[in-house]
Amino acid sequence: MGRRLEPWYLLGVALLKPPTLLLTTRRVSGVSHVPAGGVVLAANHISYADPVTLCDFVLHDLRRAPRFLAKRELFRGNGLVGRVMRGAGQIPVDRHTADASRALGPAVAALARGETVVIYPEGTVTSDPAGWPVRARTGVARLALLSGAPVVPVAQWGAQEVLDPRRRRLSLRPRRPMHFRVGPPVDLSRWQGSELTGEVLREATDAVMDAITAELEVLRGERAPALRSDDRSAPGRTA
Repeated sequence: MGRRLEPWYLLGVALLKPPTLLLTTRRVSGVSHVPAGGVVLAANHISYADPVTLCDFVLHDLRRAPRFLAKRELFRGNGLVGRVMRGAGQIPVDRHTADASRALGPAVAALARGETVVIYPEGTVTSDPAGWPVRARTGVARLALLSGAPVVPVAQWGAQEVLDPRRRRLSLRPRRPMHFRVGPPVDLSRWQGSELTGEVLREATDAVMDAITAELEVLRGERAPALRSDDRSAPGRTA
């Protein structure tokens, strides 16, 4: 691992590692696809538990310190969550600011320093009943095209068995397998240097989501629906 983890990062790991070891195992493939230097890891979002299992995967299998893009509300206050998010160098995003490029400035700077930035392009846990990715926001494309950093698709499956995203029910059954499959960087060269119009951002975002979905199909051994759900009535979803 490159830079040393901040004390608050170490505290978060110390608190979450024991239950992660107790409740899960990891099965991984494709880690060699992650290039050196600053990189965006773009993952599907299947459960409120998967930030913990995904962080564990990035830390221990990729040997990198993930910097998650997360809504600014999580960074506020003096509670444990806010303190850890701030002290662990996670990246707040103002999701509703009028200047979307400026909102991603801290993430672009982190990538320039060679950091590993993790983003959930969907912006929230999937609302698809079968757990397939839904139509994503365009922040992942904006971040990639602003920074020039490679975007690596990461498919994950299994965390929904620990914490059901629909019933919000936690299962304490031990040693459930968490599957992670990493694909090669998404080719976004077609859009590099283009004006960041809505059309450009949507096309590049869809390319990223297609790559994530393709890796998830391999993990699950089945085909995703031909059309990606666009459930804008789901909590927390915006364009």
